[in-house]
Amino acid sequence: MLIGKVVGNVVSTKKNEGLIGTKLLVVKPIKEKDGSGNLIEEERFIVAVDSVGAGIGELVLLVTGSTATKITNDPHAPVDAAVVGIIDEIEIH
Repeated sequence: MLIGKVVGNVVSTKKNEGLIGTKLLVVKPIKEKDGSGNLIEEERFIVAVDSVGAGIGELVLLVTGSTATKITNDPHAPVDAAVVGIIDEIEIH
């Protein structure tokens, strides 16, 4: 699992049949916390299927690869990443 921050939405009027009815989010993965406790975002974006109703600005749990394909009802849907949880708090000691 990965931690990420939702930074946007993807709107697609034409998409693969297996993705019809899905909400797509743009997520920036989180690397770590810096010395002051702030989260450091990676410099890349992941487009993920949303399975929990996450919104922009929220921290989320992401799964990737074959696990992500299980989010849709279509096992052949081209899904590489999926949001599976909304994070309320992160505690690292």
